Amino acid sequence: MTAQALIPAVVLGIDTPIGLAIVRSLGRRGVPVYGLARSVAAPGLSSRYLSEGILRADDAAGTLEQLEKLAQKLGTACLFAISEGDIALLNRHRAQLSGYRLMFPDARRMETVLDKRQTYAAAAIAGVPVPRTVQPVIFAEAAAAAPALRFPVVLKWAEPNEAGILLRRAGLVLDKTRYCHDEKELLEYLRQFEPVGRYPMIQEYCAGYGLGQFFLMHEGRAHCVFQHRRLHEWPPEGGVSTLCESVSLDCHVALRERSLALLRELDWEGIAMVEYRYDPERDEAALMEINGRFWGSLPLACHAGADFPWLAYSLLGVGAAQPQPRYRAGLRCRFMIPETKRLARLLFQPGAVADRKLVFSRAGELFGYLRDFLRPSTRYYLFTWSDPAPFLRDLWHVVRRTG
Repeated sequence: MTAQALIPAVVLGIDTPIGLAIVRSLGRRGVPVYGLARSVAAPGLSSRYLSEGILRADDAAGTLEQLEKLAQKLGTACLFAISEGDIALLNRHRAQLSGYRLMFPDARRMETVLDKRQTYAAAAIAGVPVPRTVQPVIFAEAAAAAPALRFPVVLKWAEPNEAGILLRRAGLVLDKTRYCHDEKELLEYLRQFEPVGRYPMIQEYCAGYGLGQFFLMHEGRAHCVFQHRRLHEWPPEGGVSTLCESVSLDCHVALRERSLALLRELDWEGIAMVEYRYDPERDEAALMEINGRFWGSLPLACHAGADFPWLAYSLLGVGAAQPQPRYRAGLRCRFMIPETKRLARLLFQPGAVADRKLVFSRAGELFGYLRDFLRPSTRYYLFTWSDPAPFLRDLWHVVRRTG
């Protein structure tokens, strides 16, 4: 693509490794990148590939005004958003963003993946396996279903954003995931939601590790495909990926075809991550969720050669489709601060791990943590030799907060 064909990009949310990965992906190819950050601690503000960094306004109206002024300054530009909250905000105000080519799904499509009931309904049509799930409407339904469940179970909210608002109003805390190990523990936990009249989904536990399959979709076709497995998470029982490894496209071929069928069933456009729990002993997978946005482990895909931000910019932003890239399998990527927190919990607080089926060797975990510093195939979410300043900025602010 010639320099004349490039248009600027604006990234709303350069506070995370995801936003930084987008800045690096586009900036290293000559795209002028403008980033909005919530605080001066944002690592993306120090990237050599950022044309201009801006501290975003404290409120939604101010942020929209900043974006409108940028559009007037830049002319036609691509707009990337990182968080689901920001995507929802921008989707509500699409009419004010007419100067941008929007690099995120519209509200209708986002709703289908944010509401797990819609996701699982589409999965049933596409033949994608899902864990056994109970969605109680009243407490009595949960009590009736509990004796037949296979424990442990994992509790998740079908619509976490909406549920979070309702729970906060009632003075309750939303747990993104909650493990319950027997019927008594389950019902005691659920009883607190009776005054609200809303309950999380109850899913039977799926053994194995996290397997992510990633796609760039346009008009029913996958223009880029990538997959990885999660090796470590924070918290250890499941959450943010802290160590992940790229997996060859020769693996999980049949499952990937079902993932594609699922995205087509949802009429998906743009990037998406289809996340499974995969049990290698039984060669069985169960769908966890779909992320309809750039995902936390995006730096791994970029390091491996599946450069999704650039490919999405090329395809959806300037209409220049790129071929499926050949990426490197077996590459690892580490998110060092939560990876270190994970190690500390396993060494000093192993009883705090909610998933009691997980078994760890303290010596093995410590050895693996140190060995990965020497592994030639290890990369990092924040640190790169070509752009070290974001890592140093992040480290400085971490030291200041803990000092």
